[in-house]
Amino acid sequence: MRSFEVRELGLVPYARAWELQRELERRRKAGEIPDQFLLLEHPHVLTLGRNGRPEHLLVSRQRLAELGIEYYEIDRGGDITYHGPGQIVGYPILDLREWKRDVLAYVRGIEETIIRALARFGIESWREPGATGVWTRAGKICAIGVHISRWVTTHGFALNWTTDLNYYQYIVPCGLPRPVTSMEALGARPGRRELHRALVEHFAEVFDYEVAPVEAGA
Repeated sequence: MRSFEVRELGLVPYARAWELQRELERRRKAGEIPDQFLLLEHPHVLTLGRNGRPEHLLVSRQRLAELGIEYYEIDRGGDITYHGPGQIVGYPILDLREWKRDVLAYVRGIEETIIRALARFGIESWREPGATGVWTRAGKICAIGVHISRWVTTHGFALNWTTDLNYYQYIVPCGLPRPVTSMEALGARPGRRELHRALVEHFAEVFDYEVAPVEAGA
């Protein structure tokens, strides 16, 4: 059975995490490392995907700076989204040639991972027709945006755990004028390690892996 490495990195500035992703992508393409699964959080930041519309940022760049929110235009799919403390971000660096050469199946696999993990904590969630991500009765709880180069993936998902939802007022999240929510807002607040464990275990189930963990922060 295939294996992957888990890297639990804590709070990481967005630029540093993006640089790490690109380095791991390069090494994965070269066959130097197995597939990777990064779990981390970011300081307050907004990112605009390659298909995003700048008008979905609802405040000026100057105002963002005053609020202490960074801003990046990046190469993933999707529109604008928010990352911040209390949001669990997952960046899989996978070679899809060893699983399925199917971009849609990969995105659906990430959604399924989140749906199963949330169910473990009593949250019912689902996919919405025509929209990427994971949804609940109170709104969207997980955004997904990926980039694939020569079948190797970067970027991934952002799951609202104990996220301060007030930061979403500065954007049209993922270009959709619909509410967002968090696990905490829905009455579930597992510990970080417990949530990480659920994500890793269900990721392994969905993508047919056994887990080869590495040191936290590696």
